[in-house]
Amino acid sequence: MWLYSIILIVSITVPLSLSYDKKLQFYKQWKYLFPAIILVASVYIIFDLYFTKMGVWGFNPAYHLNILIGNLPFEEWLFFIVIPYASIFLHDSFVFYYPHIKVPNKVAFILGIFLILSLAVLSVLHLNKIYTVYIFTTAIAALIFSFFDKAKVINHFYFTYLVILIPFFASNAILTGTFIEDEVVWYNNMENLGIRILTIPIEDFVYGFSLILFVLLIQEKLKSMYK
Repeated sequence: MWLYSIILIVSITVPLSLSYDKKLQFYKQWKYLFPAIILVASVYIIFDLYFTKMGVWGFNPAYHLNILIGNLPFEEWLFFIVIPYASIFLHDSFVFYYPHIKVPNKVAFILGIFLILSLAVLSVLHLNKIYTVYIFTTAIAALIFSFFDKAKVINHFYFTYLVILIPFFASNAILTGTFIEDEVVWYNNMENLGIRILTIPIEDFVYGFSLILFVLLIQEKLKSMYK
C-alpha cells in the first residue's frame, strides 16, 4: 500500500498548485526556499538515518514503496522537501493576508527564553531518552538562531505554526497509526517521553516546529544576502 506516498501527494498538491497565485506569487520565493529546504534536510536526514539504524524509530514496509535509500524509504527523503514546502506556503499565505497578526518583539524574546529553558530542563531530566533529547536540543538551537534574525520571522511563526499544525496533525496522526490498522512510522517508546496525542508522540510537535523554523530562518538569511 502506498499510504506514505499518498499522504505526501495530498500534502503538496494544493500548495504547489497555488504557488503561481497572482496575489501571493509564492514561486518567487523558490530561489531562497529550495536551498534552505535542502540545507536543513541534509542535516535532519543524517540524524534520521542514524536513529533508524539505532532502532529509535522505523518504517512499516506495508505502507511505503519498496525503494530504500540508505535505510530510509524513498518517501521519507521526500518528506523533508514536501512538508517544509507546504508549511512555508501556509506561513507565507497567512503573513500575506494577516500581516499584523504577530507577537511583539519583547514578548517573542521572553517566550523564546521560556521555551529554551523549559526544553533544556526537560532534556536534562530525560537524558536517557534519545529522541526526546535530540528533538528538544534541536528546537533550542532553532530558537537561539531566531534571536539573530533581523527579519523577526518567529514573531509571525508563533501564530502561523498553529495554522500549520492543522494539516500536520492530520497527516502525522495517520503516519503514527491513527485511523489505520498499523502505523506507517513506529517509535521505540523507551526513547521518548511516552506521551501521545492520539498516536502522535508529543516530541513530534516540537520536531515540526524546529524543522520549519530552521527553513524559515535560513530562507530569510538568504534573502538578506542576495536581494
